[in-house]
Amino acid sequence: MSSQFQWDLLQLTRRLWVRATAFSVLAVATALVAILVKRYIPPDIPTKIGADAVDNLLNIIAASMLSVTIFSLSTLVAALASATNSVTPRATRLLSEDTTAQNALAIFVGTFLYSLVGIIALQTGLYGSTGRVVLYVVTLVVIAIMVATLLRWIHHVVKIGRVGTTTERVEEVTERAMRHRHKTPYLGGHPHTEVDALPEGCTPVYSGRMGYVEHIDMGALEHACGSEAHRIYVEALPGAFVDTDRPLARVFGTCDDDMRAAVREAFAVADTRSFDQDPRFGVTVMAEIASRALSPAVNDAGTAIDVLGRAARVLSLWADPIPPDAVEVEYPRIHVPPVDIGDLFNDIFIPIARDGAGTVEVGVRLQKTLRTLSRMGGPNYREAALRHSAMALERAEKALTLEDDLRRVREIASDLRSDRG
Repeated sequence: MSSQFQWDLLQLTRRLWVRATAFSVLAVATALVAILVKRYIPPDIPTKIGADAVDNLLNIIAASMLSVTIFSLSTLVAALASATNSVTPRATRLLSEDTTAQNALAIFVGTFLYSLVGIIALQTGLYGSTGRVVLYVVTLVVIAIMVATLLRWIHHVVKIGRVGTTTERVEEVTERAMRHRHKTPYLGGHPHTEVDALPEGCTPVYSGRMGYVEHIDMGALEHACGSEAHRIYVEALPGAFVDTDRPLARVFGTCDDDMRAAVREAFAVADTRSFDQDPRFGVTVMAEIASRALSPAVNDAGTAIDVLGRAARVLSLWADPIPPDAVEVEYPRIHVPPVDIGDLFNDIFIPIARDGAGTVEVGVRLQKTLRTLSRMGGPNYREAALRHSAMALERAEKALTLEDDLRRVREIASDLRSDRG
């Protein structure tokens, strides 16, 4: 698992201003590099390639890139507002971290600063005739990069913020988190389930603030154990809401203030949940998208059906769990509970069954999705699918008014109950 420093660095690099600043510094350095290499250019080269044209090129770039940057930033803000209103506010984080949008804005800002620095340096005479040659060649390269980025941005801007595109992005990050957690179901530690009794004398360690656990630094927890006699039992997985009364973990062995502080610092607690280590959050956001689509103001059953298909694909990744004895243990003194498949089913299917109970096409698709999932995995998959099928059918019986609609839903639910896989 990544360390807290790596986690903080990852979150920092996802910020728009960081990428824009990095490209801006690179652009300024690129504009000034001609001053350093001009001594290696033969003096007769400028007259052969017409490097004086670089003045006009830089002026055109400076004038156009400022407008393009403002327009692109306005488009991104509009996409964020559209996603908030039509999808879910929880998805806006993914849009603001979109690499294509961030790279486009960063390159536009960097190109603008490059042209400004180049114009200023030309006016002060720092380049000379040979330096203009280098600046001219570099400017042609910058123009090529700018045009390629602009074409890619045009293709991307027509999709950003749309319901389908945002839902697809949510599915991607959820699938990535699900695959990672499926590979390391106990975050590299020993498995610890609810039926496993805690040893007597464990000391609870509480969070210093209220919020959601975003990340657990397993290496820091292992280091905090100190001696072989210590054990740490994690209680708050990524995505859990913790307060001053809910322990982050319990320590078996002598636990002084320094050890409590070390354990507490291994848990990154923030105001909001993160997609990275928390597959349940991605599933929850998918359910929110479906619920928003099923609201009377939107009335878009097609999006809810699309989310059910995506949910089936995501949950299918968990269908073949790794046996606890086959899991590689990287942190032998840390014990971590698994993600409950029942919680994943609750996160995605309860909101859709509740809000789509009165829509027959959603009810039919929901029962078909549960039937598909019931044929995957072990008994826990079938048990969860049967439970949610029964709950969804009960909701549909109270919401559907046409007997033929209700019959269709009942038939598939009955087929699921009689299906032996």
